[in-house]
Amino acid sequence: MREIVLDTETTGFDPLSGHRLVEIGCVELFNHLPTGEVFHRYVNPERDMPEEAFKVHGLSAAFLADKPLFSDIAQSFLDFIADSTLVIHNAEFDMRFLNAELARIGRPTLPMSRAIDTVAMARKRFPGAQANLDALCRRFDIDNTHRTQHGALLDSELLAEVYLQLIGGRQPGLELGVLDRQGASRGTPVVRIARPARPHSVPEAEAETHAAFIAKLKNPIWTRDGTSE
Repeated sequence: MREIVLDTETTGFDPLSGHRLVEIGCVELFNHLPTGEVFHRYVNPERDMPEEAFKVHGLSAAFLADKPLFSDIAQSFLDFIADSTLVIHNAEFDMRFLNAELARIGRPTLPMSRAIDTVAMARKRFPGAQANLDALCRRFDIDNTHRTQHGALLDSELLAEVYLQLIGGRQPGLELGVLDRQGASRGTPVVRIARPARPHSVPEAEAETHAAFIAKLKNPIWTRDGTSE
């Protein structure tokens, strides 16, 4: 089962107010485990960067000025996600921005039914508790000390770990027998060690009792030579 953990960074909160997408990060999961395949692009928003947004992700207008437009990376993004389920923290926000960018260049939008919202999952599992990514990393003891600012790829990698915990966590040895997309086992092979038979002896009293019982049997099968009835 292929899933894509996805995150975006933007210039603000509302695409209908002229805010634009500036970064996309995606992590591929197969059977809920990261494969190492990622998609990461910075995007030129063709506008200024509000100070409030810059404080969140640290992406300046000058840094983004020579980055590709969304129209330049749209096809590679769509090819990467293909028809896979999208795992997103606060899915409505990211889907609104992605669909606004797709609509702007005349591409079909992505249905919300494709998205799994991990915020909703966390709130259902831990009612009343904080459901932001930092709080969930603390809850599940996931190291996020390197997350000094938001970043689409870093946040996707952390969210992949959080998502694994939200769906039940990885059991010891879960990777054994997991197949990659070519059908080959990606787990550690199980090595069975052959042990010699353990020596044992029958107590004398039990041996005597057994012999007395055997003596009472008439014509036992192990004494026949093939001619007796």
